[in-house]
Amino acid sequence: FISTFAVFAPGRCFDQIRLGIAQPRQNVKLVGSHAGIITGEDGASAHAIDDLSLMLSLPGFRVIVPADVVEAEQAIEVAARTSGPFYVRCVRPKIPVIHDESYKFQLGKAHLTRPGKDVTVMAVGVMVWKALEAAELLAPQGIDCRVLNLASLKPLDVEAVLAAARETGAIVTAEDHLVHGGLASLVAQTLALHQPTPMAFIGMQDQYAVSGRWDQLLEHYGLSAEKIAEAARSVIARKRD
Repeated sequence: FISTFAVFAPGRCFDQIRLGIAQPRQNVKLVGSHAGIITGEDGASAHAIDDLSLMLSLPGFRVIVPADVVEAEQAIEVAARTSGPFYVRCVRPKIPVIHDESYKFQLGKAHLTRPGKDVTVMAVGVMVWKALEAAELLAPQGIDCRVLNLASLKPLDVEAVLAAARETGAIVTAEDHLVHGGLASLVAQTLALHQPTPMAFIGMQDQYAVSGRWDQLLEHYGLSAEKIAEAARSVIARKRD
């Protein structure tokens, strides 16, 4: 196991990871902490917002983005028991616990965090919590929002993604990462090939963040329950056009 800030690994030593771990398929588990703009006051130099695009590009690497401490503990255990290279992405602040002790993380499987039939929000990390908040905002408006936790980004649960597209017909992705190269790109590629569906992407839009309190940064850059709900209404409208 190797653990450090995500801006250092994979950020600063990506070439060593590619040559020394990925290509020879070494049994190394890399845990990147302090990922995303949720790192807060340390500013852009400490915000890992491109780490998923780096690690998802490496053949053979599994990539996991836990939504809370319960899932993080189980993901680490799965990585330890499974041969081959892993990247587990973790965050700095305490965030709400959304899973109880009965939850079981499965590599390559999505978790249906909330059922729904009108739209699906596919989220990772802290944005699963925000997606659940968005679903609560949408419910009084008569919108039944499904929330799908895609903590196992690679391998991706393609069947769950396609089922959500077929059954709800509208997709929003939410991630504390650039919208290109991470969750949004994976979902868009999957649906473009198999199930074209109206989509919207919540995440960092080709920019670096300023320094600030993590909760204020999420709001400032649109990584919020309100913006997810707004995107959900937009894709539902496109579905009906």
